[in-house]
Amino acid sequence: MRIAIAGAGSVGRSIAGELVENGHHVMLIDRDAGAMKPERIPGAEWVQADACEVASLEEAGLQTCDVVIACTGDDKVNLVVSLLAKTEFAVGRVVGRVNDPRNEWLFTDAWGVDVAVSTPRILAALVEEAVTVGDLVRLFTLRQGQANLVEVTLPPTTSLAGRPVRDLRLPRDSALVTILRGGRVIVPQPDEPLEPGDELLFVASTEVEDAVRDALR
Repeated sequence: MRIAIAGAGSVGRSIAGELVENGHHVMLIDRDAGAMKPERIPGAEWVQADACEVASLEEAGLQTCDVVIACTGDDKVNLVVSLLAKTEFAVGRVVGRVNDPRNEWLFTDAWGVDVAVSTPRILAALVEEAVTVGDLVRLFTLRQGQANLVEVTLPPTTSLAGRPVRDLRLPRDSALVTILRGGRVIVPQPDEPLEPGDELLFVASTEVEDAVRDALR
């Protein structure tokens, strides 16, 4: 894919390095001359330009990109870049970095954002996932908030121990997608017995998360 990254700071360069290694064509855009460090990622295209200006983006060829990642350290800039990418250049997939969790509500399709990535929220979720047993933890938001990836670790005293997956009375708009057990990744089958300590990963809409939690109690 051809991918444009607005923001050539440490985060943007790290993303670019991973994508270049995976065989994608990456273009890094930043207006700061000091951020131009092509020797760091020689496989990427480097463009010094203001990613908030339509003319600059057009000259850089944003209209030819499959994906745009707005990952500067300024949420206002990321929103403007996302909106321009979607409305002016019809980019198919726009990813927006959320620096301040209080601004997360703005990163929606109204601003051209297909996927919002909040680093503070992800880190907090990973910490909760590591230490929380018996309660539901939201790990990631999918499809512009229409569904979430959530996790529950079954406690040692779970009443579900030994019972098969088919006994889970999950609500509509939710699905058990995998079971993590002792380093194994188990595709859940109806006859698979549950065990204490199992990490259950679900995809569920926000509205039914409480019902998923209740089904595991």
